[in-house]
Parts: sequence; structure tokens; C-alpha cells
Amino acid sequence: MIKLKVKPEDFVVEEIANIQTEENGDYCVFLLEKRGWNTLDVLKRISKKLNILYSNLSYGSRKDKYALTSQYITIALQGDKQISPKYPLSSFKKRYSEKIGEENYSLTFVGLTDRPMGPDLIEGNKFCITIRNLTENDLKSALHEIDIIKKEGYPNYFDDQRFGSFDARQGFIAEKILRKHYNGALKLYFSRIHREDSKQEKDHKKFVYENWGNWHKCLESASSRFEKESFEFLKKNQDEFVPVLQKISREEMVIFFSAYQSYLWNEVLRKIIQSLYNNTSKIYKGIAENNYIFYTHLDDAKKAYLNNLSIPLPASNIKMPDAFTENLYSEVLQENELKSPMFNIRKIRQAFFKGVERKTVVIPESLSIEHSDDEIYIGKKKLILKFILPRGNFGTMFIKRLFSSYCINPHKD
Repeated sequence: MIKLKVKPEDFVVEEIANIQTEENGDYCVFLLEKRGWNTLDVLKRISKKLNILYSNLSYGSRKDKYALTSQYITIALQGDKQISPKYPLSSFKKRYSEKIGEENYSLTFVGLTDRPMGPDLIEGNKFCITIRNLTENDLKSALHEIDIIKKEGYPNYFDDQRFGSFDARQGFIAEKILRKHYNGALKLYFSRIHREDSKQEKDHKKFVYENWGNWHKCLESASSRFEKESFEFLKKNQDEFVPVLQKISREEMVIFFSAYQSYLWNEVLRKIIQSLYNNTSKIYKGIAENNYIFYTHLDDAKKAYLNNLSIPLPASNIKMPDAFTENLYSEVLQENELKSPMFNIRKIRQAFFKGVERKTVVIPESLSIEHSDDEIYIGKKKLILKFILPRGNFGTMFIKRLFSSYCINPHKD
């Protein structure tokens, strides 16, 4: 079996961003380099270390925890032109080459700019991925598939890390909100279990799940200030779930909405590929009840169609590019018991469903390949891939395409 992310150095991601630095500006730009941290947690850590408001930090995208990553962030200057009493702006200007940080992360001051960092400033990401424990046949097959991908590209699915908020028992928070199942959405918020949770956290969430509705017991077990405030409110206001949902941070709610949008978008793309190419294809098992279906070869007409096709993420009043995709989108909505107007959420206003268009096919740029003996798995081979993808595309999906297995008649899967 192939091995990915055996060590952080095996998965390197460098953000490519169009940030214009100036002599003056209201925001400090930093290069954040990290390993063993997800972006949100390390930013919370930085806000505490620098004694600044978390809301003063801005970023463009969340980067993988199990990797070596670099990305740009900005910190809003305060009115007195200080980051904090401990780190004044004048100090930053004198310390261009120095780094602020702790073990497994660092900040390097880049300059000043007139706006906060955001997704629109990201042009792409540069990847260097090492795949290990390959047999000779694995390597030979991967090299063959790479030649195909250079010509055909591969479907631009959202990958599993997008679905971190999905719970196998309860589903998606955003799905429950769409159905106005606010009780279920809040229960899922407080009881969903992550693979990274400690045993204590898992036991606590299991207790909340099993005792949901018994607000006295839930309150006694509350492990955070927000849990305590929420369960105290529910104890006094039975069935008033919306006010608690409205207090969930905008950042978290955006993640929940994006996860469900991405799942539905993947379902539409899967149907498109199945419809265009329904004989032999390849499959990779994903989470969130989502298999990734890949094509092995497309004729010129189908290739041209897919390469030029962009479809919007599900939202109210979106327009599909043609009748073919419109029919498949309608099928996905019907299968998930959804209707387009349901995406216009009125009671939860921290986030909303936006019909951003996304290309259905991606072709890695500046692709280079190295392979040699694996120094960790003796007797096996390793493959090193260096490439660039546009923003919002997943390097791990390239790997899944390379090592997906054949599936006959994917309609029956």
C-alpha cells in the first residue's frame, strides 16, 4: 500500500499570492511557515502570543496540518500603529530577517499593505509531494497515469479535508440548517467527533450526544464557556435552538456551509463524468459517502467540453451552463431532498451559500517527476512530484487520481 505524509517533509505546500507591499499601510504582511498545525489553530496561538485580537488576523486559505506549509497572513495595525505593546511596528521594521514563533511554526515579516489578506489574492499553490512504499509495478503504473494526466487532466473534486465537519452518524450541519432541523444542527455542532480529538474529548462529546435534551446533565459536563452559556440558555428556553446557532462564529459557519456545498458540487461532477463516460473508469473511495469517479480517457469532443466547463456551487438562483448540467444538478437536489430556494437562509446570517463557479477539470502546471529507492521502506520505491495548481484545487486529488483502481460500470457502485 502506498504511503503518503510519512513525515511532514513529504508534503510541502507553498502559497503563491499577489500581495503588493508598500512603505506604508494599515496591515502587516507575514509569511507563516508551519508543520503539525492547522491554519486556524496556529492563528489562535499567534493571537495569544502577540496579545492581539484574533479578528485582526486575516488569511487566504486553510493549509494542511500534516505537512510543511507556507502562506501569507496579515495583521491589522491598531490606531496607535502598534501590533501590541510587546511588538511595536517600529520593531517589526527593524526585524525583517528575524522570525517570531515557537516550535513548529514561525512568522517572517514581509512588509506593509493597504488591505487584509484574502482568498482573492491567492494565485495558486506549489506542491512537492513524496509518495512512498511503491512496488516496481506501482511506480510503472503511476508514471503511465501521469502521462495521461498531462494530456487529459483530472476531475477537480473537493477532497476529503474539505469535509472535516462531516459526522458519519449525523451528517452535515449545513444540511440540517437547510432543512430547518435546528435541534439536529446544534446537537451535531456540540457532539461531532474529529479523528484528532483526545479520548477525553471523544468521551465528552459522546456524553453530550447521549444526553442531548437533558440540559441539566449537559450543563454539568460543559467543557467550554460557550457550551456552558448555551446549555444554560437551553435549560431556561427549551427548544430555542436558533439563538444559540446564531452565536457560532462566522468563520466556523462558513466552514460548515462550504463543506455541504462542496459535497453537492462533487455529486454533480460525479454524475457528469458517469454520464459522459459510463464504461471503464476509475474510482477512489472518499469520506462523506462520496466516491471519486475518474475517467481514463476522453474523446476529443468530451475532452473539449469538460476542459471548458465550469459549474457553480449550489446556491439559490444559480444558473447551470446548459440543459445537460441543469438536469444532473436537479437530480442531485432531488436525491438530497432539496430545492433551490432552501439555500436562501434567513435565520442564520453569519454565512451564506454563494454560487461561485469552479472548473470541472484541472491539469497540473510545471510538473516534474523524480523517482528512486525509498530510504524508509527498504526494497520499495518513492516518487516525488513537483507541480503547481490554481487556488482552491487539491494536491491530494492528483495523488488519488494516480492510484485509483479500475471500476467497471460505475453506475452500479
